[in-house]
Formats: sequence, C-alpha cells, structure tokens
Amino acid sequence: MTVKDILDAIQSKDATSADFAALPLPDSYRAITVHKDETEMFAGLETRDKDPRKSIHLDEVPVPELGPGEALVAVMASSVNYNSVWTSIFEPLSTFGFLERYGRTNELAKRHDLPYHIIGSDLAGVVLRTGPGVNAWKPGDEVVAHCLSVELESSDGHNDTMLDPEQRIWGFETNFGGLAEIALVKSNQLMPKPDHLSWEEAAAPGLVNSTAYRQLVSRNGAGMKQGDNVLIWGASGGLGSYATQFALAGGANPICVVSSDQKADICRSMGAEAIIDRSAEGYKFWKDEQTQDPKEWKRFGKRIRELTGGEDIDIVFEHPGRETFGASVFVTRKGGTITTCASTSGYMHEYDNRYLWMSLKRIIGSHFANYREAWEANRLIAKGKIHPTLSKTYSLEDTGQAAYDVHRNLHQGKVGVLCLAPEEGLGVRDEEMRAKHIDAINRFRNI
Repeated sequence: MTVKDILDAIQSKDATSADFAALPLPDSYRAITVHKDETEMFAGLETRDKDPRKSIHLDEVPVPELGPGEALVAVMASSVNYNSVWTSIFEPLSTFGFLERYGRTNELAKRHDLPYHIIGSDLAGVVLRTGPGVNAWKPGDEVVAHCLSVELESSDGHNDTMLDPEQRIWGFETNFGGLAEIALVKSNQLMPKPDHLSWEEAAAPGLVNSTAYRQLVSRNGAGMKQGDNVLIWGASGGLGSYATQFALAGGANPICVVSSDQKADICRSMGAEAIIDRSAEGYKFWKDEQTQDPKEWKRFGKRIRELTGGEDIDIVFEHPGRETFGASVFVTRKGGTITTCASTSGYMHEYDNRYLWMSLKRIIGSHFANYREAWEANRLIAKGKIHPTLSKTYSLEDTGQAAYDVHRNLHQGKVGVLCLAPEEGLGVRDEEMRAKHIDAINRFRNI
C-alpha cells in the first residue's frame, strides 16, 4: 500500500466511507521536518540571515500510532505560517523542548518526542482513520483542521479551551503536523472543508483566520461591533488580511496600515478606504534602539483622525510588537482596546503607561482560538463571507523556499503547499458558489 492508492481513492468520485476505511495504511509517508541534531546550525547568525531552506528537510517517516480521540488525515494541501518559520530557524527557542515536555506527560504523548519534528499547523484533506471514541467524523470525510491541541482533563479549560493547561499548537508544540502527506490530529481539531474551495485554498485560512477572529471579533478578544474604528497593522498580510475582511464584513471601519502601494491596492480591492502607507509617509517610531519618538506617535494619530473624521481608534489589531506597540497604545481612544497576538518585530514591548492607565485603555493578549471560535471562522469561509488570501502555492519539495519567502516577507497573504494534491484547483465540490466569489478567491493571486 502506498500513498498513491490513497490519492486514487480521494480523486475517485465513487469511493465510499467503507472504501476509505478498508484502505490499508502505508508504512511511511513524506513529511517536512526539522532535525534535533541541527538546532545549533544557525548559532551566531542574525535572525534575518537564518535560512529555512537549509534546515527544512523532506523525509520519509513512519505512520504514527493512532490513539483514542484522534484521526489520521490524508493531507491534500497545507500552508506556511510564521510558527513554521520560527521552528525552522530555531527561534526564539528550539521546538524540541516542547516535544520533550509533551512526551513526559503520558505514555501516548511519548510518540511526539522524536529526533525529528514534522511541522505545519494547517491542512485540508480526507479522514483515513479515527481512533476509539471518535463519533463525529468517519473515513472519507473532507476536512480542514485548526491547530488547537488540548487535553481538557483540567477544569481550567472548560470555559475557554485556550485556557487548558495542556493547550498546545499542533505542528509547532506537537509533532505530526500538516506539512506532510499524512497528519495526526485530535478529532476536535476537525471542521468541514468549504465545498467551493480547492484543497490549497481551503488549507490557507485555518490558523490566521481563526487567530484574527478571536483577536478581533470574539468576546475573548476585542468584541468588535458595528462602527468601530479598527487600526490594522500589516493589513494585507497573513493575519491582517483576515482582520480587514472581518472589520468590513462586521460593519466596522478598518484603518489599514501597509508598507507599499501594492499592499495598499490589495486593501482597496477588499473594500477598505482608509489606508496609511507607513513607508511613503515615513513613520519612524524609534529614534534609536532604546528611545521611542512621541512626536511620531502624535503625527500618526493626527493622520488617523484625518481618515476617520476626527475620531480616535476603538480597537488596535496588534502583531508587529516592539516596533509599533508604543504608537498603538498612544493612538487608541479613551477606554479603547489593544489586542496583541504576536511580536514579529520583537517581544519586549515598551509604551508610556500614562496613556494606558489614565485613559482606561485595555491590552488583551490573544492566542489562536478555541474550537468554537475556529468553527465560526471556518463557517464564515464556507458561507463565502470571508475569503482565502492565498497568493502562491509551492510543492512539498519546495517548502523550504516557501518558508524562506515568508521569513523574508517576500509574500502577500498566505503561501500554500501542495502535499498529496498533484496540482492546484482540485477538490472543488460547489462550482456554482465558487463562480459567485471567484474574484475574491483569486484576489491575492492576481497581484
């Protein structure tokens, strides 16, 4: 039995759930990995100079044992997120520490503690096998997966599963991720694949779409409402492009911060009108490595008011971190909210606390999404209310180059990876709905 037999079944129009259940599993499959014995390969280099193409490998690996509450999924397509870049350059620390700690928690988790890490936190594919206790999904189901892995044995996670003490990001803090021909997931990571999208389009939104939904829309994040002025950093990027869509779809007013004319055009094509090209307008929020420039905060705030009819920002969608955080806190209105989910320009944030405490502003930390939030975000994709932002697709063999492009910010939107899918455009089940949204689906491809 080979993965080609699995692909043949997926591409057959006649294969039933019983047919998939009867398929023998292969002994091994191809997967994108990083190696434990190479974690020091970039020692002494600046972050920018660390090259994922040197650390990412395409290996043949054994199929993992299937446990209770889990599923093995044939992966048709996946995508590259920043966490895969961080894993590949071993920053801010090696992910093998995550795998070692997980492996110590129980006998079944020992499977994850290996000398290689199969990475990737998105997938679109077909269920091959389900473990004991799985009733909601069956072999042959077409699915996407969100990346929240939880145990839920503690009471802490039962109000919000993101608060589970054993919460991990699949394919980053666990093994057997989605940049592979087969992936191992918990069954409560699975969601229905949107019928009008191809495999690679369906795989692209998962992590970033769910993250943006919780951070901006959910009550666990900013709780955005109609009419809110929302400042979105990197508004054409992987996260920002979904935040921009959520703001527009929810009746808010996105103020999109970008760094080029091309990126500004992307925001306009999504329907945004208030756009700040920070490169063209020359904002420099830091005088030097240690000193911020409040005059630039004020200039930035004045520009925002020009675009909002004199109003300040209700919600800041923050993810650059150190470079922008002082400005974000300053420009937020009295009683407003800054939500932060990442720190791509540095983790050590600095801001003037007088503008926070005396103006009763809130900073909310937001990390991925719980199952319900991920489900709601995926439902909006399936309904055609929010669209994938896929700009380019690579083969599994070229994942290193895809990660390099994301690391060096050479991409727009999301970068996809074909795993079992032999070409782009496969897996569409609802051509009529697709035709209605085709321009939006292809928006980032047409750049």
